[in-house]
Amino acid sequence: MTTEYEPRDMRARNKQATREAIGAAALRLALERGPDGLASVRVRDIAEAAGVAPRTYNNYFSSREEAVCVFLNDQARRLGAALRARPGGEPLGEAIAAAVVDVFADPEPDRAGLSMIMSAPALRGEALKAFAMAEEPLADAIAERAGVDRRALSPAVTAAAVAGAVRAAARHWLAGPDPAPFAEVLREALWTTVSPHPSGLPHP
Repeated sequence: MTTEYEPRDMRARNKQATREAIGAAALRLALERGPDGLASVRVRDIAEAAGVAPRTYNNYFSSREEAVCVFLNDQARRLGAALRARPGGEPLGEAIAAAVVDVFADPEPDRAGLSMIMSAPALRGEALKAFAMAEEPLADAIAERAGVDRRALSPAVTAAAVAGAVRAAARHWLAGPDPAPFAEVLREALWTTVSPHPSGLPHP
């Protein structure tokens, strides 16, 4: 199934592949250079590692922080579409949890990369922007699936609570010396957020 955020033609797929390659190179270089490695990574270094020209890099990203967080941004953009793709008869809370796990935990996140993003102040800001970006399309999908007015408060509150649950699950997963798979931690966090409520909407 093609979602609203999946590339629909070869040109779009090539652009997405380039975007991902630049992001992966930026994250890899930052990790290789240690806790403050991002500050020493130049645009030219990232472009060379990704096999593109610096001008191409600048066509895709306005900052190194944005490049490092590209995978998180792309996950956030897919979340509403992932919920819409769940089976129609699935209870709303279960559908939300399954969509979130599919987007954020399959495949398992890279612990080192996620740890850098969640701990470095500049990258935390980009991560928060990504989660905020996910809320509106997720709220739209929740309202549509629940059959309620998009202007109602519950879909927006539920979407914000889900975004918070993902952040909390990530912090908990990174803090554990021998953690369970991220999908398990994420499901536990989500179930406290999207457990059934008499209104038919999850209870944030």
